[in-house]
Amino acid sequence: MSVKIPSDVDREDRLVAGLTARQLGILAATGLLLYGLWQAIGDLVPTPVFLGVAGPLMTAVVIAVVFRRDGISLDRWLLAAARHVGSPRRRVHAPEGIPAAPAWATGHASTGRARDAHATQAASPLELPVTGMTDAGVIDLGHDGLAAVAACSTVNFALRTPAEQDALVAAFGRYLHSLSAPAQLLIRVQRIDLTDQIVSLRRRAAALPHPALERAALGHADFLSGLSREADLLQRQVLLVVREPAGSALPIPPPGLLGALRARRRAPIDHQRRQAAEARLSRRLAEAASLLSAAGITVTPLTVGQATAVLAHASDPDGVAAPVGALAAPDDVITTAASRDDPPGDAAPSHDADPSEDTSGEPLLEQFRERYAR
Repeated sequence: MSVKIPSDVDREDRLVAGLTARQLGILAATGLLLYGLWQAIGDLVPTPVFLGVAGPLMTAVVIAVVFRRDGISLDRWLLAAARHVGSPRRRVHAPEGIPAAPAWATGHASTGRARDAHATQAASPLELPVTGMTDAGVIDLGHDGLAAVAACSTVNFALRTPAEQDALVAAFGRYLHSLSAPAQLLIRVQRIDLTDQIVSLRRRAAALPHPALERAALGHADFLSGLSREADLLQRQVLLVVREPAGSALPIPPPGLLGALRARRRAPIDHQRRQAAEARLSRRLAEAASLLSAAGITVTPLTVGQATAVLAHASDPDGVAAPVGALAAPDDVITTAASRDDPPGDAAPSHDADPSEDTSGEPLLEQFRERYAR
């Protein structure tokens, strides 16, 4: 027996005339409000005048409820737009509190006149769902538990025979049936920069053993350069995200609903619960790798540097993907080359800094001032 499964499983149920319970509730509430208003002022206002006001209002509500934009109804879209306009544009991660902006950023120290509207806009605290990351690449989500991310290879489904396609679907179905905790398949598309590859090709071309190989390497570098100029290069990545709850007893929350929600989000995780959740995440990724291997899919858990790169790109989805190897882990100590004015005994070892770069603090201060002013 075959059963049809709808493709959009999250679609709301339609009750009357293709409308959901939420849409019917909004329309009914608007109609009752206008009817009550008519009963209250019907003797004072002529009927054509009332209809001239109530008709456009009811039409606007129907349009906002029925029509959709970007996959959501217009009323929700307008509400999200209003929240976006009213929310602050500058957010900083400052658990200790946000200090007052310096005089050079808010305006002239002598006159007190502001430079522009963007410079005087107050900063607000940035509350991220991620509170930390372990050495194994496990992401700490506070009271929401822990999460682990793994990269998945892809399979060309269209080129397979019908029998092979059935086998792939069956293998993927076995993995879905094995799930007992939250999991997510995330497909990310990001822009890439081939500058490092092009520079490496040109630098190593002269060391090739034959002139023909050198010409081929330089020709390929020219091809990549032209491709980068003519097109917006993208890369696709499929990620498997598994999550495990690992909450502990909550402290007494501050007064108010918002304070309670913040305390719940920032509640610490017990060490034993954390270790148990990490063990379950590791076991679930191993089970996923075993079950999905039958479908030709390779599941590779991300390292701490790779997971950090994924989170960094999620914060700036329009930016260019940074090379994973150049990112430091969240708890790594980053050092720079010692300045020539420092005494020899205080020089710190450096393995990441470029000796040719200027390590004085003045250029960095100027860059910080420009960014803060913008």
